[in-house]
Amino acid sequence: MALSEREQKLLEQMEQALYAEDPRFATRIRSHGDRGTKRRMLVGILAVLAGLGLVFLGVLGQAIWLGAVGFAVMVAGGVWAFAPARKTGPVGLVQGDGSTAARTAKARKSGQGFMNMLEERWERRDRDQW
Repeated sequence: MALSEREQKLLEQMEQALYAEDPRFATRIRSHGDRGTKRRMLVGILAVLAGLGLVFLGVLGQAIWLGAVGFAVMVAGGVWAFAPARKTGPVGLVQGDGSTAARTAKARKSGQGFMNMLEERWERRDRDQW
């Protein structure tokens, strides 16, 4: 069932609001189904299986060091498979006059601390509610 024109506009407005509020979260949601993510998952699972094989070989051959290496490979493969991929390029920000995304990016670049950013958001939230 297709969306009506009004529903499509409303959905676009909600998407723009999401990008303005939290661009990192919105980017992660949008890029969730990428081929790179599937490839990363496959490589991680293969590494886990290879590590498990090394653990079994270490147990059978009574080589503790081989089991330890296998366990390390398993952990690294699991982390690789399920950790989100980092983007190497700049994050696409929503353009606008003083948007939250632009201010957050400026705060990060200027070296402003995490707590200062939280305080700024809290003050802005109080200001916007009244």
